Amino acid sequence: MAKIFMVEDNPTMVAAISTELNKWQHQVATVNDWQAIADEIAMAQPDLILFGLTLPSFDGFYWIQEVRKTCQAPIIVISAADIDSNVMHAVAAGADDYLMKPFSLTVLLAKIQAQLRRHTTDQRESQVHWGNNQLNPLTGQLRSPQGTVQLPPPTESALLQVLVHHLGQTVTKEQLLEWLWQGGKYLNENTLSVNVSRLRTKLSSVGLDQTIRTERGVGYRMVDDHE
Repeated sequence: MAKIFMVEDNPTMVAAISTELNKWQHQVATVNDWQAIADEIAMAQPDLILFGLTLPSFDGFYWIQEVRKTCQAPIIVISAADIDSNVMHAVAAGADDYLMKPFSLTVLLAKIQAQLRRHTTDQRESQVHWGNNQLNPLTGQLRSPQGTVQLPPPTESALLQVLVHHLGQTVTKEQLLEWLWQGGKYLNENTLSVNVSRLRTKLSSVGLDQTIRTERGVGYRMVDDHE
């Protein structure tokens, strides 16, 4: 069962799609406040989003861009607009697929299932593991035996990935500035230290406060959480 969030203001269409999705044991959520669509989606944490383009507040293109700032769930755009003139705009905004009205519910369901399969596969293949811990680079979510914490993208999540990929090895400050900030032309070691400190604070909240070691004057080293 997947949680699907529907951003559509046509009650007849919402009812028809909801009924069909419920038959397949999918959970459907809809918009309560048209001025806070992105916030509602962030709270719901859906597995997939269906987006109309003509909405009571800003148009769908605007909201897709807002949603994409915090959510990587697949987005399927549903619109009566001309597909040729809008599909590229929708994809550029962050959509994954497009369906033009009128459409068959069977076709919509097939697109939803395809997107859910692809997204699940992408997430599984991209997971970063070390010890009993798991980081999802797409969402920035870190899981450990002691809990879950969100690492704000892109810096903290990317910093942790680099250290984990070099587990047990010292990564110099110069290397981190080069890999994470394109050489650090406008940054310095103080900026790096601040980001490492923030990452340590997040790791500490899930029992991983001793996993990043400072190699004084050189850089940082990630160790197993039991070391």
